[in-house]
Amino acid sequence: MPISAEQEEQIKNLLRDTLNKKLSKYKRESSYMPFLSTLIQDKEKVASYSFIHSIATSLGMSLYEMISVILAKPISEVAKRNVKVEGTLSPAQKEAISKIVNELREGIRKVNQEKEIAEVLKADAKGGKNQKDNQIADFFMKRDNKEYYFEIKTVKPNIDVFTKSKVKLLEWMARKQKPIKAILAFPYNPYHPEPYNRFTEQGVVEHGKEFLIAEEYWDFVGGKGTYEKLLKIFDEIGKEFKEKIKLKIEEVAKEKMDV
Repeated sequence: MPISAEQEEQIKNLLRDTLNKKLSKYKRESSYMPFLSTLIQDKEKVASYSFIHSIATSLGMSLYEMISVILAKPISEVAKRNVKVEGTLSPAQKEAISKIVNELREGIRKVNQEKEIAEVLKADAKGGKNQKDNQIADFFMKRDNKEYYFEIKTVKPNIDVFTKSKVKLLEWMARKQKPIKAILAFPYNPYHPEPYNRFTEQGVVEHGKEFLIAEEYWDFVGGKGTYEKLLKIFDEIGKEFKEKIKLKIEEVAKEKMDV
């Protein structure tokens, strides 16, 4: 299902609101960057860098979560962000998860989501307790009576982040005590046009099943062609705000930059 005119306008308004807030409220946190200033030898570029970085932060995970909800709502029974994954975790379940993850890290076993799900669900749930850690899914949708829980992450995590995400996905399975769809998602591929091939991911998560990148994720959530359409929407808003952003950068660059 292609992005509708209504969805497109919702996404555009979300981007406009994000940029307008940043343009009106932004204040440089620090004017003292001695190493960068002396190395780059261009105070204007260094001063404007902080503003660009601030915009990038604003266009972070929360924005991707909100866009996911907009895209999924028309074709899902439920679509929400920051959803608590209910349920408890028992010592046996935690031991089973730890065993799976440790063996994956050590190369003793190969990643196999179906087999791992079976092992986690087979573990004794008796004595389970509430656990505050790893309770929240960034994005949740229910479609065709199936539950999908997503962890949306930055695109270049280290091995520890991949491992923690793997633990979280398996814990969600244990909490729900049924084979839900627990997925790690990256909003874009930083290595495009080459395939995503970061060493930290190897052997920990199963690509295509519990790990979706760029168009794999967006087209899964919103339908075929969603990713390309999203890029066009961002491009349109970028052109709309181009002059405003340029003026803001010039304003930031004029501020005194201490060396």
